[in-house]
Amino acid sequence: MKIEIVVYNIESALRAQEGGADRIELCDNPAEGGTTPSYGIIESVRQNVNLDVFVMIRPRGGDFCYTNYEFHSMKRDIYQCQRISVDGVVFGILNEDGTLDKKRCKELISIARPLKVTCHRAFDMTRDPFEALEDCIEIGFDRILTAGHKTNRCAWR
Repeated sequence: MKIEIVVYNIESALRAQEGGADRIELCDNPAEGGTTPSYGIIESVRQNVNLDVFVMIRPRGGDFCYTNYEFHSMKRDIYQCQRISVDGVVFGILNEDGTLDKKRCKELISIARPLKVTCHRAFDMTRDPFEALEDCIEIGFDRILTAGHKTNRCAWR
């Protein structure tokens, strides 16, 4: 079993490494549920830990229905993560009806390769977890981060 720890800065990344983690998920803005960290933080973590580093690709807090501008920034963030040589990225995009946005997620997966890709907790906001699971498999996510589809709020209308 692999142990993955969510971290928000270089200090917590170093502590995760010291504590025996196998992988970290690097985010910013814990109060928002995690957003994309700065390139400086990503680079600093990558240079100072020997763990697998997965980076959250999320332009803002709130729901997971993104505008075209936000989608473009997600693509740019993935390119930067490749340049910095992280091991994987973590993202998810939903449609307004609560289904996984397969088209845009598949495009991000294609851009991200050969990095590993994880569908994050957007999965828990989908209207049907079984449909979302099949969609994740179909479009090529390597793994899913979930709380068992339990949530107190709804991201879709």
